[in-house]
Amino acid sequence: MGNRRSKWRFSLHRSSPTTPKTQNPQSPPEEFVCPISGSLMGDPVIVASGQTFERSCIQACKNLGFTPTLPNGSKPDLASSLMIPNIAIKATIQNWCDSHSVEWPKSIEGGEAEKLVRGLMGSDDEEEKGLGLGLGLGLGFEVSEKELLESVKNTPPGKFVHAATELNRRTTSHFYSSSSEESVVSTIPDTPLPLATRPCCYSSSSSSSLSSEIETLLLNPNLLSEEEEEMIVKLKSSQVFEQEEGVISLRKITKSKEELRVSICTPRLLSAVRSLLISRYLTVQVNAVAAVVNLSLEKSNKVKIVRLGIVPVLIDLLKGGFPESQEHAAGALFSLALDDENKTAIGVLGALPPLLHMLRSESKGARNDSALALYHLSLDSSNRTKLLKLGSIPTLLTLAKTGDLASRALLILCNLAACSEGRAAMLDSNAVECFVGMLREIELGSDANAMRENCISALYALSQGSLRFKGLAKDAGAVEVLRKVMERLSNRARDKTMKMLEMMRSPTEREGHQQEWENIVGSILGSGVMNWNHNKGDGGANSSGF
Repeated sequence: MGNRRSKWRFSLHRSSPTTPKTQNPQSPPEEFVCPISGSLMGDPVIVASGQTFERSCIQACKNLGFTPTLPNGSKPDLASSLMIPNIAIKATIQNWCDSHSVEWPKSIEGGEAEKLVRGLMGSDDEEEKGLGLGLGLGLGFEVSEKELLESVKNTPPGKFVHAATELNRRTTSHFYSSSSEESVVSTIPDTPLPLATRPCCYSSSSSSSLSSEIETLLLNPNLLSEEEEEMIVKLKSSQVFEQEEGVISLRKITKSKEELRVSICTPRLLSAVRSLLISRYLTVQVNAVAAVVNLSLEKSNKVKIVRLGIVPVLIDLLKGGFPESQEHAAGALFSLALDDENKTAIGVLGALPPLLHMLRSESKGARNDSALALYHLSLDSSNRTKLLKLGSIPTLLTLAKTGDLASRALLILCNLAACSEGRAAMLDSNAVECFVGMLREIELGSDANAMRENCISALYALSQGSLRFKGLAKDAGAVEVLRKVMERLSNRARDKTMKMLEMMRSPTEREGHQQEWENIVGSILGSGVMNWNHNKGDGGANSSGF
């Protein structure tokens, strides 16, 4: 603590931007001096833990995710956004300045405060610096996109320069074998397609062997907390064969021993793995990112991994990693996006463009995981706006009409249709004609039923609050198609279909052909459906509250 404490003791003459030309030899009382800047406080504020700091200095600490250690060894509470102006101490400082012929101190500018804080951060070890990004995410105060991006810029993930040859290159595909995905029904209404909760690259089988030393360490949680340094030393070794041994062992243990994933997912271990994600050696890079996928499967690890700055490296892997690394990176981002706290941050950090690009990947697993990542990220309103600005609608409509991503592309489009800007962009891109055409061509089968109902959901979303929908739907022949597919739909989808058909009828048709309309609906659904027609007054033709 001695070295760190001395760094806090800036002299007033050296640090203060408000030092007068004629400095009084008497030093100010310690409580008048900001522990961060070492100068008289011009705008003192009290934080939640009771200490007083210069406002701009404490704000810089928050922006950079840095918690300083004070001269007495304590740390201020920066998790709360609370900063109360200390009017009493400010007035006392000004009185002291008047009595000692010293100019009143002025507030330190943000740039100068940030420079001071960065100087203090320079004395911390690598693991502590790695926490900078995460302290702003979900710990009680809001972080802007600019602040998130600034934090990432200060710890760049590095560039990939793949070596022409790899030392001890191994085939790694056997560590993950394909298997059926563990699935649950989506929690979002109107999306009947079951959504996977684990990336395609994950399976429960593994055939690689562990070194006895690491196996003993990882299989014994009690030893893990005491001997973690030994594992980290192996991962941080300058010898590539030791790095390989470490990441392969970590990959297997995080796959086969689910109960250990939380206990071994420490900041120090993640920091060591993070440095190997940009390795030039295929075996090291692939196994490192695969281990991240395994760790991300535990809910309590998801936010921690994002906070420790792993996402920017995963994004770089999508852009320029080895093909197998790209597949695992897409899977990791999908897994991390399942947590609501991560959705905004992942979008802010720039994951959306490379994920969209990966929809064209040669790897089926990478395509599927990228699509599922985009689906979960598009549940966030800010990410929907970003996807619209990226011009994603035409690409997604093309994928919805053809290829193995049709169902997933439809789900993303349903999310984008939840906002007015998304509906307008989809109408401009002939989405109505596209969805009606898909309904006309969809055949029988369980997957076809899910596709059909997702098309109905997308059409219904487009019909809400849009004066253009009626004309576009009629031009596309929607009335005939909707009547034809209605008998194959679930009750919920039927309700939507009938409301769309009702909306597309003209006022004349409603007044003069009511009985004919009831006969048409009755012929499809039976006489019992008349209760719907007589009891729909509470919602109206365009109501979405059902």
